Amino acid sequence: MTSFASVTLEVPDPAAADAFYRAFGLDPYVHVRASDAPATGFRGFALSLVAAQPGDVDALIGAALDAGATTLKPAAKGFWGYGGVVRAPDGTICKIATSKKKDTGPAARRIEQVALLLGVADVKASKRFYVERGLAVAKSFGGKYVEFDTPSSAVTLALYPRRALAKDTGVAQEGAGSHRLVIGGDAGPFTDPDGFVWEPASV
Repeated sequence: MTSFASVTLEVPDPAAADAFYRAFGLDPYVHVRASDAPATGFRGFALSLVAAQPGDVDALIGAALDAGATTLKPAAKGFWGYGGVVRAPDGTICKIATSKKKDTGPAARRIEQVALLLGVADVKASKRFYVERGLAVAKSFGGKYVEFDTPSSAVTLALYPRRALAKDTGVAQEGAGSHRLVIGGDAGPFTDPDGFVWEPASV
């Protein structure tokens, strides 16, 4: 089975990005490297952070804002739970949420799970593309959402319609240029139908 191993964000200032992701608590999940590749508007992906309870969501959002992030959607209750969306100084969108509506213990800046959400033009076509390259599907909801089985990675890989992902994170769906994202795995170098670049994972 093909494995998905790592997420690398291409950023103008790696030292500043490193400091931000350490302060936010995301440094175990993402790598950064220098790039000045042009990118405008929505870059087509988001990091989804799942927390255990609303207080943890607030603690994580507070840490991100203190480290220089900006708010895209303030934390709020919804029928699905509680969450908000921030944009990192390098432009990466982070959605922080919990399915719980009440705290059951002291708030902590703790991340339970991280998913890389790729916004794609056609979820079913992208699913076929990845399955043909050896990725196993863990969950699939037609053309709305696909999650792959990624046991070798601390990050889950998922596909989401680009328009829906942009709406969900509070940005316009238009964007051009580089995604400024490189995915590491053992399927060999390739670029998927939406322009997301994969390269052999570095050991």
